Amino acid sequence: MTEQKFAGSRSLRSHQVITLSLLFLAGVVNFLDRSSLSIANTTIRAELHLNATQIGWLLSAFSLAYGFAQLPLIGLLDRAGTRSVLGAGLILWSTAQMLTGFVRSLPSFLLLRIFLGAGEAPFYPSGVRSVREWFSSETRGRATAVMSMSQTLGLAVAPPALTWLMLGLGWRTMFILLGFSGLIVAAAWITFHRARHDTSFHQPEERLATHEGPWRALLRQRTVWGMMLGFGGINYTNWLYTSWLPGYLQSERHLSLARSGWVAAIPFLAGALGMISSGTVADMLARSGIPLTKVHRGNLIVGMIISAASTFVVAHSSTTLAAVAGISMALFFIHFAGTSGWGYVQAVSPGRYVASLSALQNFASFMIASTAPVLTGWLLDHTQSFSLALGVCSAVTLLGALSYGTLGAPSGMHLEREA
Repeated sequence: MTEQKFAGSRSLRSHQVITLSLLFLAGVVNFLDRSSLSIANTTIRAELHLNATQIGWLLSAFSLAYGFAQLPLIGLLDRAGTRSVLGAGLILWSTAQMLTGFVRSLPSFLLLRIFLGAGEAPFYPSGVRSVREWFSSETRGRATAVMSMSQTLGLAVAPPALTWLMLGLGWRTMFILLGFSGLIVAAAWITFHRARHDTSFHQPEERLATHEGPWRALLRQRTVWGMMLGFGGINYTNWLYTSWLPGYLQSERHLSLARSGWVAAIPFLAGALGMISSGTVADMLARSGIPLTKVHRGNLIVGMIISAASTFVVAHSSTTLAAVAGISMALFFIHFAGTSGWGYVQAVSPGRYVASLSALQNFASFMIASTAPVLTGWLLDHTQSFSLALGVCSAVTLLGALSYGTLGAPSGMHLEREA
């Protein structure tokens, strides 16, 4: 049976299930790999004789590479397709993760973190494009939430699971096993995923009256700038907690390595709940006739404001219980907002530009978010406390909400479809 006949023999439902399942698996591996350095933070610092600022640079090397690697994706995903681009990304990031198990110095560690970030870059643009092409506007919210939930479930599983692996086998073996699992997912994605235009469910591409390239068409939109800056507030919060939550629990709250792994899972599970809540609310309101642009923008602004307030509470918490509750609230609402951030991309953009707008939003937001790990490490070295770093995070999140409330209004978007 040829590849085309094999894909054509599936039902629409089968394509949807396969695509979303593979995206979910890729996302879990993606965020297990991302969080591995945070879990092994104190152990690696001791073995390689690194300070908190150097760990911050390792974390930021990933996020900067991840951000800059979004730029070549603008237009590339439309030409090469999600199957080959995400497949290549999975192979690159998984190989880098495996090789990290053999590092002996800071320079080689930095180089592999750069490759890890570049390899992970196609995940969200590919995922958003795949969800847009395989799901209807009434079901896209939950599909996006399921894809995004892989992030927080991966982060929730990471602390206990990776701590157990690290204590039993060592941090180097942990990195090698994670990389190998990513290569298995890469093989599954390349083997089973198909873009819609390669199947019998092919639909004509949306064409734009201007016939502009994605760079010019997107960057002249005020709404796009609001989305780029606004999503930076989401990713700053997300990346700060992803990078430093285990270290915060160990150094600020004096939890043991083993106990911090279990406690750190709680806020990330709250984040997963925030994602599915966002997708469910969006689909429900879409079926009632409320425009998706209004739904997602409202979720973004409200979620970011409450998340910022929760992070401010964390900075002034006197007990571990209050701090964990505040972090859980912060992650619930930042992911409630973030899921709608990807929904907003799909709502304001014609299908032809969805992948490019996703990559552009990710690039700009990670330029902002990349300052979170290194700035937090620097502030920790100089103040011996997370309080100021958490206050900065709260302020950045509020500025992101302001950006969505002003520049990010959909009335500023003028990407017209042909009649």
